[in-house]
Amino acid sequence: MPVTRGNRPVLVEIDPAGPCEPVVITSLRPADSPRLQGEDADHIRMLAESELPLPPIVVHRPSMRIVDGVHRVKAAISRGRQTVEARFVEGTDEEMFLLAVRLNLAHGLPLSLYDRRAAAARILISHPQWSDRAIAAATGLAAKTVSGIRRDSAADVASLRIGRDGKRRPLSSVEGRRSAGELVKANPRMPLRQIAKQAGISLGTAADVRERVLRGEDPVPAKHRAKQAAEPIPQRIITMVMEVLLVDPSLRDTESGRGLLRWLASDGIGAEEWQALVDEAQGRGANTVADIARQCSDSWREFAERLEQRAPA
Repeated sequence: MPVTRGNRPVLVEIDPAGPCEPVVITSLRPADSPRLQGEDADHIRMLAESELPLPPIVVHRPSMRIVDGVHRVKAAISRGRQTVEARFVEGTDEEMFLLAVRLNLAHGLPLSLYDRRAAAARILISHPQWSDRAIAAATGLAAKTVSGIRRDSAADVASLRIGRDGKRRPLSSVEGRRSAGELVKANPRMPLRQIAKQAGISLGTAADVRERVLRGEDPVPAKHRAKQAAEPIPQRIITMVMEVLLVDPSLRDTESGRGLLRWLASDGIGAEEWQALVDEAQGRGANTVADIARQCSDSWREFAERLEQRAPA
């Protein structure tokens, strides 16, 4: 099923009166959920204690991944059930994520504003051709909010140059490769032309980046990394990477992965933020604060080096 027709979204629909099938709970896979904080224990308890029958869940038939209904599955387990009623759907991973967002907006435990903003950022990566209004309708946000998210995650015009052929290219090939690498990680099947356009790199570079990422390598060759080893990563890139990591099921589905996301979110600090903290810390044990910050920096540097040794990508 096509995801778009022109610039108009074509969405997977669920027939609320359609047929249901019993499915064994142990055969289900974790959801690619738009809920960044994971499951809500209170909501699961409320559903488990209710005497009402649990509504059918929605399952992606090819992968057996839960699209909608994780809380209902957990409640069924609490009730001692081994099966749940399910409606099956088919489609791409991108279509299933869109469906999950829509269903979570329509019923059950509401998505938080942060969940919806993160969902919009992910949809902007997978469906950059969608209008702000279309993404706003899919995520329950205002079109102006989506416009702001698009603007924040878009390539900085100052970091691009326009060649004689009229094409836009990043001044830093490293930055372009990093951006392309995150796009490939978010959607390995994204067309090369789309990757090249969004990251501001050539088709050849986009192909090289995809091959590197799929092989588990760094999207930036070692010789390019060495040239920019001392240069800070632009805050725009950090923001985009965090948006992708926050919706990565491989991190969100494990306690250690969620811990890493919390550390990254809490320890990420931009120049404007630390300048304000520098001003605030004057005369209040500034030297001690500096020592602690330096120790934290050394710990993160050691973590980064070990990470690169074990998993270069």
